[in-house]
Amino acid sequence: MGIAVQIVGSLLVLAGFALAQWGVLNLKSKRYLVLNTVGSAVLAIDAFIGQQWGFLLLEGVWAIVSAISLVAVLAGRSERTSRV
Repeated sequence: MGIAVQIVGSLLVLAGFALAQWGVLNLKSKRYLVLNTVGSAVLAIDAFIGQQWGFLLLEGVWAIVSAISLVAVLAGRSERTSRV
């Protein structure tokens, strides 16, 4: 895919990250999770097409984890809290 697709995917992921860091979005909000799911999925597809396997692993896992979290939020399930 073109560089424009890579930029759009990257901007979606980075927008979610920046907005969460600035306290505008909650890490478990629908908006944050949609930004991460869509952005990382776009980048994963691009990595697959370009046969960039390391990048596909990173973005593919990012997309899967974000999608699972998004489904949980949409279903009204609260995620487990970690004990760090």
